[in-house]
Amino acid sequence: MPDPRFFDIGSKIDLDQVAALTSSRLTAPEKKGSGFITACAPLSFGGIGHAAFFSDRRYLTNLHRTGAEFVFVTEDFVDQVPTASIALATASPQADWARVATQLYRPRRHEGADAIHPSVKMEAGVTIGIGVVIGQDVEIGAGTRIEAYAVIGPGCRIGRDCRIGAHSTIYCALLGDRVQVLSGGHIGEAGFGVSGDAKGLVDVPQLGRVILQDDVSVGSGTCIDRGAYDDTVIGEATKIDNMVQVGHNCQIGRNCILAAHTGISGSVKVGDGAMFGGRAGVIDHIAIGAGAKIAAGACVFKDVPAATMVSGFPARPSRQFLREMVWLEKNAMTKDKG
Repeated sequence: MPDPRFFDIGSKIDLDQVAALTSSRLTAPEKKGSGFITACAPLSFGGIGHAAFFSDRRYLTNLHRTGAEFVFVTEDFVDQVPTASIALATASPQADWARVATQLYRPRRHEGADAIHPSVKMEAGVTIGIGVVIGQDVEIGAGTRIEAYAVIGPGCRIGRDCRIGAHSTIYCALLGDRVQVLSGGHIGEAGFGVSGDAKGLVDVPQLGRVILQDDVSVGSGTCIDRGAYDDTVIGEATKIDNMVQVGHNCQIGRNCILAAHTGISGSVKVGDGAMFGGRAGVIDHIAIGAGAKIAAGACVFKDVPAATMVSGFPARPSRQFLREMVWLEKNAMTKDKG
């Protein structure tokens, strides 16, 4: 369930409203279950009143095991939906799920005219710069400094002895102690989720959070997206340079280093102590092992084992990459002489 500190949560949507809102149809009209969608969740989180979607064969096992009462699914997979669930057939399961989720969940907005909401709780020694905006129900620990024109969204928690730099934005986030977000850092904005159908493109609601554990540092201009449903987590003492992008649902371990212009796509898992050189890139849904090193400019397309160094495009073991570069250079010289 999305965290109510960060999202306003609607009560329920009946199946007639779902039909009007989406392009789906009940595959067995006599089978309506509870008759209401009360929550949207992934296949693995489903329960009574919950709606999930299936659109990727990689998650067929999750479909077979889902406890969701309602499942948006294409016609080809209606027969794969468990008998305890109700199939909602559609050409675009994720887009229809997104439309329902948008009706049920909305990010909380700042309330009232005060720049610092009266409900904000601050311990002793908090410093607030000029032009700072802090939303309702925020909690800030002792000794933390919020610099000029930073914006802290409703419900956020910021620990002790933190520094939130000028013009930074913090939304849907829980920060530990001694966390630093340098000027212009953006934590907890919506991740990049897009689906579409005949009606056009639709943003997929991003319903998770960002968790920055103790002693994390985030550089200027860096963006860390909140999770799509699960949390985006940055482990203790990890150091992130300027202009880095961390996508939704990423799990970055402890004591990692991400140099400038690194881009980590969504749902990547990174083990403790991994290091990324400048402009390294990682595609979504892969794992980087503990202690692995991704060389500057490398583009990673598959899992990297622990304690392995990779280089190049596509990334492969650095020794292999260097041998290939030497071979190419020698052959180029031979052709030039010929």
